[in-house]
Amino acid sequence: MNIVFLSPGFPAEMPFFTRGLALAGARVYGVGDQPRSALAAEAEEALFDYLQVGNLGDEASVIDAVRRWLRGKSIDRIESNWETQMLLAARMREAFSVHGMTVEQTLPFRDKETMKQLVERAGIRVPRHARAVDLAQAWAAVEKTGYPAIVKPIAGAGSKDTHRCNDRDEFNRALTATRHVAELSVEEYIDGEELTFDTVCAHGSVLYQNVAWYRPKPLVLANNPWISMQNICLREPDQGIGKVGVELGHRVLKALNFQTGFTHMEWFLKPNGEAVFGEIGARPAGARLVHAMNFASDIDLFAGWANAVCHGKLGFQVTRKYNSAMVFKRAQGDGTVREHQGLAGLLARYGEHVAHLELTPIGQPKKDWQKVVVGDGWIVIRHPDLAKTLAMADAFGSELRVVAN
Repeated sequence: MNIVFLSPGFPAEMPFFTRGLALAGARVYGVGDQPRSALAAEAEEALFDYLQVGNLGDEASVIDAVRRWLRGKSIDRIESNWETQMLLAARMREAFSVHGMTVEQTLPFRDKETMKQLVERAGIRVPRHARAVDLAQAWAAVEKTGYPAIVKPIAGAGSKDTHRCNDRDEFNRALTATRHVAELSVEEYIDGEELTFDTVCAHGSVLYQNVAWYRPKPLVLANNPWISMQNICLREPDQGIGKVGVELGHRVLKALNFQTGFTHMEWFLKPNGEAVFGEIGARPAGARLVHAMNFASDIDLFAGWANAVCHGKLGFQVTRKYNSAMVFKRAQGDGTVREHQGLAGLLARYGEHVAHLELTPIGQPKKDWQKVVVGDGWIVIRHPDLAKTLAMADAFGSELRVVAN
């Protein structure tokens, strides 16, 4: 099977998906804007061939360059797991007559307003929402949603350019801060816990599912650089706090007719127990969340996704062993990392439950948390009992300090 995989070296998870495709028996043709020499070993070693292009955002030029490069070779799949390249992959499929998501099928996963309209038509609760391409439309939209309101890009990813607005003054400031964004989504702010529903699917069937719990909500994290964020992958996603989200997620996948690949949905659990749809991407979660899912069951979902794409199955059984908590650290102070304060004591108490530990090394410059999602390190703690998992995650969040000066 010949597969074109877009951007095999970036973001950081992509080399593992590239390796997964090779392990699934695919001949992987990588297309990216990095030189091959800059790719991580996992990607470089898995590629059959590689084409470096100048700008992945110039879709017409990329398609022409790939056509010349392939010289008529038969291609079975064209895949991308990076949010910004989903439409490029769809346009390439149509240009090369390759099976997979079309542009029409992909657009609802990139355009948040279209997405919400389709989900809403299926009878699923979504926040009040509206599209805005100018100031007049933005002000009209907030009259519909009321305050608090959320302002974010229609085709955004993560929390970038996302603002909570409690009143007219804050809304006006958010509009000023997002002047560079062509289209905005203005929507009702939902008060409640924020969680994910993640899947690997093949031919419309869910082969794997996960619920992760954001502690605290990403928007809180974006405005408070001192907080150590936690992502908790629940051992029993279809019970307890995750149950209504799993039910919601299956309805959303059906409403959008998703077939094959990874999905990452975000949803809200209100204090009254109601589940409210947030948004969904036809791609895996970023920020190492796939790693946390792997640690929860001792599996390889990078390979599982590739098997689903190539063969319609995961290729392994999933035994849910642990809750896994991923904790991100942000260095306190500026300059160079000088100390991992509290680490030795935490490892002495909880070391047997630490599945992964990666911190900015002492002597290295502090990372810019606004540009590097994982900040100055990430830790995965796992345990079969959720309460014990949360207690350990809180300890690493509060007692471990990455000190820079």
